[in-house]
This record gives sequence, structure tokens and C-alpha cells, in this order.
Amino acid sequence: MQNPDLIKRMQEKAEAVQAIVSKIIRLKDAFQYTVDVTKKQGGQTVVAAGLEAEDQALLKKQCETANLTLLDFPLRPQADKIHTALTPVDWGIAETGTLVLDSTSEDIRIATMLAETHVAVLPASKIKPDSMSLENELNAALKRDAPIYYAFITGASRTADIERVLAVGVHGPKELHILIMEENNA
Repeated sequence: MQNPDLIKRMQEKAEAVQAIVSKIIRLKDAFQYTVDVTKKQGGQTVVAAGLEAEDQALLKKQCETANLTLLDFPLRPQADKIHTALTPVDWGIAETGTLVLDSTSEDIRIATMLAETHVAVLPASKIKPDSMSLENELNAALKRDAPIYYAFITGASRTADIERVLAVGVHGPKELHILIMEENNA
């Protein structure tokens, strides 16, 4: 169930770390948003990791209409070509504006680390008040009989290690766009 206060807090905290936050209704809206951002930035390629085959096909069609290339998997041989990555995320943490993403797949790690722009789709119902609220979900994941890797993403990549000068996009995307998908309760 979505909570308007959590959605508002998530948006405020994410924007405080320079994420660009928008609200959408359907996953199809995320596809159009991704295409528009890529075109506006002069990009030529999009990658979508973590989508169902039917959704991947729909995004491919939208990319082709906009003269963009939707990159195929595996991504390793194409790592230098990625402009925009689109991923659904598992949870959001409102307290810090953080996204939590199962990044066990190498393709998801490549997409979210090497893209110029990361567009993340966060269902409003998956926003948690704080990291402690994820305890049960993370414990369940840790009990699986397979290695896992979760990424906690707060804002675009940035560092001030280089002579105390802020540098953006050094260790990941220069821009993070969070699309909060408000599920229809009708």
C-alpha cells in the first residue's frame, strides 16, 4: 500500500542528493521518459535490465521509433556504448532517498555503473521509512542458497577525493532519475 508521506519524504531526500524525481502511472510511461531523456542528452543507446520479455519488446519498439538502439545482453562486450540504463528497483528508503537494487546479475551491475544516466523505476508501495524496515526482506534474501549482491544507490555518482573538488560521474552515472510509480488503486 502506498503512503503519501513516504512518497513525499522519498522525493525530498532523493532530490537533496541531486536525484531527479518524477511520478508516473504505468511502466510504459517510464519507457517514454527514458527515450526522451536519452534524446535530450544526445545519447544513442538504452539498456534495460530486469524487465519482462514483453516489456523489453515494447521498449525496443519505442527506441526504434526514436532512432535509438536498445542494447542486447550480454552487456560486457558493449559496456562502452551504454548511455542510459533503465532498471526497476526493489525498494526505496525514504529516510535517505536511497534505492535498493538486486544487482546479482552482472548485466545489471554493468548497466547501472557504466551508464551516463540511470533511470530507476520505484513502485510507491515499495518505499520503506528507513533501512531497518527492510530487515525481513534482506534476511530472506540472505537465506537463499545462492550468492546475492544488493546495491544501495543514493544520488548520482560523486566524489570529492580529488583535491577536495566535487566530481560527478566518476564511479557511476552522472545523473540519477527516479520514477516513482504510483499504483492505481481504482
